[in-house]
Amino acid sequence: MSIRILIADDHEVVRQGLKMFLGMDDTFEIVGEARDGQEAVDLLTSVQADVVLMDLLMPVLSGIDAIPIIRQKYPETEVIALTSVLDNGSVVKAVRAGAIGYLLKDSNSHDLIQSIKAAAAGQVQLSPKAAALLVQEVQAPESPEALSSREVDVLQLLAEGKSNREIAEALTLGEKTIKTHVSNILSKLQLNSRTQAALYAVRIGLVAEPRSS
Repeated sequence: MSIRILIADDHEVVRQGLKMFLGMDDTFEIVGEARDGQEAVDLLTSVQADVVLMDLLMPVLSGIDAIPIIRQKYPETEVIALTSVLDNGSVVKAVRAGAIGYLLKDSNSHDLIQSIKAAAAGQVQLSPKAAALLVQEVQAPESPEALSSREVDVLQLLAEGKSNREIAEALTLGEKTIKTHVSNILSKLQLNSRTQAALYAVRIGLVAEPRSS
């Protein structure tokens, strides 16, 4: 099954470039293009997307403001933040908003493809530079005492970059059970996304760093 992608960027040359490149891979299906965050949100009422490639700086509604709306209304759709510059403020805002990944526009083709595939599988993958900027920004308890031992197991595997299916296989549990555990983890830690949960796991020492692409 193809990975359905929505591209949101206010620069036509960027949209067309991404569309042309990704269209060369049978793994991907471009289901729509948006010129701003509001248009992306509106398009998702009529098209189904597994992954949204979201520019952060756009008119009408910015990517930062569009991400939480998309994650709330369409929780099965993951968002990768696109930006031209890696800076602390935009990385933190994107992840707090619910982005599963953060990608520079000058990333190489391999990193782009791997990031999209990882996002579609619900896997957290951040570059070491982005992870380093983010780890100290995650607001959550300093120890995982609120989590059950099983939830800690799930959190560790999630932070290692595993999808729900892979976590389920590793723990010999159903995928729906893993989804419930992930939801409980986010609720207990008052976090908004798997990415934040992975970074929290780094901060408390469960894993060394989120697995990069």
